[in-house]
Amino acid sequence: MKHFLVESTYLVPLATLETVRGAHRVYLQAGIDQGMVLCAGPQASGVGGVILVRGDSQETIEAFFASDPYVREGFARYRYVEFKPVLHAPLLADWTGAA
Repeated sequence: MKHFLVESTYLVPLATLETVRGAHRVYLQAGIDQGMVLCAGPQASGVGGVILVRGDSQETIEAFFASDPYVREGFARYRYVEFKPVLHAPLLADWTGAA
């Protein structure tokens, strides 16, 4: 399993983003329910968001985010940073595959 920090950058004003924020969050919740998304939230600066995910490949992760309402509407773009979670809290052992 590969792990990624996914960074979104908003391409529209926050008021425009609000029009699909609910659908975006429902979509990410589906990723949580599937075990792909660990956590997600907006950056404190308001310029984008951060999402921790895992999947078989970067292509799998990119395919998931291609259907995100933010992407479909052209409201955000994503940057994918693969990382290896060698240190983590014990509660993340199952998610990181270190159990």
